[in-house]
Amino acid sequence: MMVEKISGSDAVLKVLEQWGVKHIYGLPGGSFDSTMNAIYHQKGKIKYIQVRHEEAGAIAASATAKLTGKVGVCFGSAGPGAVHLLNGLYDAKSDGVPVVALVAQVPTNRMNMDFFQAMDEEPIFDDVAVWNRTAMTAEALPRMTDEAIRQAYMKHGVAVLTIPKDLGWTEIDDTYQPNVKSQQIPVEVPDKAAISKAVQLIKTAKAPMIYFGIGARDAADELKQAAEKFKMPLVSSVLAKGILPDDYPAYLGSTGRVAPKPGVEVGFSTDLILWVGNDVPFSIFLFNKHAKVIQIDIESEKLGKRRHNDVSILADSKAALTAIIKAGDARQPSAFYQAALADKQNWNDWQDSFKNADELPIRPEPIFDVLNKTASDQAIFAVDVGNVDINFERLLNMRGHQKWATSGIYATMGFALPASIAAKLEFPDRDVYSLSGDGGFAMLMEEVMVQVKYGLPITNIIFSNETLGYIQAEQTDDTHQPLSGVELPDTNWAEVTKGMGAISYTVRTKDDMQRALNAAKGTDKPVVIDVKLTHKMPLTTQHMFIDPTWQDQDKVAEFIQKYDAQALKPFSYFLDEAKHRQPQLNA
Repeated sequence: MMVEKISGSDAVLKVLEQWGVKHIYGLPGGSFDSTMNAIYHQKGKIKYIQVRHEEAGAIAASATAKLTGKVGVCFGSAGPGAVHLLNGLYDAKSDGVPVVALVAQVPTNRMNMDFFQAMDEEPIFDDVAVWNRTAMTAEALPRMTDEAIRQAYMKHGVAVLTIPKDLGWTEIDDTYQPNVKSQQIPVEVPDKAAISKAVQLIKTAKAPMIYFGIGARDAADELKQAAEKFKMPLVSSVLAKGILPDDYPAYLGSTGRVAPKPGVEVGFSTDLILWVGNDVPFSIFLFNKHAKVIQIDIESEKLGKRRHNDVSILADSKAALTAIIKAGDARQPSAFYQAALADKQNWNDWQDSFKNADELPIRPEPIFDVLNKTASDQAIFAVDVGNVDINFERLLNMRGHQKWATSGIYATMGFALPASIAAKLEFPDRDVYSLSGDGGFAMLMEEVMVQVKYGLPITNIIFSNETLGYIQAEQTDDTHQPLSGVELPDTNWAEVTKGMGAISYTVRTKDDMQRALNAAKGTDKPVVIDVKLTHKMPLTTQHMFIDPTWQDQDKVAEFIQKYDAQALKPFSYFLDEAKHRQPQLNA
């Protein structure tokens, strides 16, 4: 029987399709023509999305992986196109998500000969990739594609396959079958001795808490059960927002600079941390250095990586928490636990007091109040980097089946627009919002044209405050230097994006925002909403002066005045109140 023939690049696309890839992002170049031909042949199986910059394609691929758990795919042509991929690929590397990048190369008979756009591409991807190979024969292409996907999944990172142009055209036998069903996710069984030690530490702790990350994404019920049984407040990493609904009483939000006040405060008052599926590099700065730690992680190299552990449990978060819940005895609410819940309520009340503030330029609280009430329980938010992260973490009340993604550890500006494209393509029936500052929006704003081209009804919200706000706050609060290089010009983003084909609005009041979001729900086109935002900085939790019992009185007064924080109380206030209700704890 005669064996069917297929081009090398068609074989690559066929393997991607067999692994369930739905979209491929990139911008064509001459060196990628053979694979563009394959994309044309297989357009009914994998949809090609023409981005306007390769960086956006790589970010969209990374966002695909973050939102779905499945591999994202992007490509770049030889030379400039390949280099442009790096920013998005580093985002995928830093946040540990699977992405495959197909990189074009000049024909093999022009390689290493100083040819047009030719360069030695492998070295530039060595640092970003978990697997980085150049095909030497056309016959190897389908197997190498299969291996790239496997490596991306197994090592939670970027796999790069470089394809010389002529190999993509070369005909090969169409016989390769990837064994997709063989992929397995390891689940470690928790060690009984480690569970016993963990339970004993929880029993004797006076101020225990849970600190969880995205490794606990499938353990929401177990997190709640542990919090309720052992009376432990919950604090998450920034990226783990949304695993629990924000209105869950014992969940205090995230911790760190972008976090709400309660999560930051309890970290310095705890004496035991149940650390679940979390690898945040800033963690070394965020907690009482004398607190004991019980760490749960599925990857052994993460255990003790960020902080010394007293108990290490190598296991899936769900399995380990279940074992601890079954083995441990219920605790009564401690003063620490009661104070944590009261602190959260005080913080929420303070934020809510600004929901209808009429000061101009507008504060973020009224804008997010409208967004919270208008977005569905299925909404997806693509969030850029900067002060928009702070306001999102504090003011967006995640609920239901809502999803979100941002550039976490790498923190690249410009993330939101490409990520929103990936979100709408993967989840076409959900309402999708991109949230950007005017700095981040300007970086990849051309991707609005992609939304227009593919008819993607995405709502893009720009928070325009005419500064790189996050950097302004660093220069003011951290380094105490004159503001340098952070000012941005006031720009009419509504007019700019209207020229790209979007429906656009300028928002100055809460009523303006409601009208704009209502209009966005009634159209099948991309919408851009330019919010003219206050120039005031969000309350800094990194340099808080709010407790007059031990901090300088003048600095406390200055801080409260600057951030309109008259109604906020320090955690120590609620701890004292709780102790007075539990006199035995004063002993």
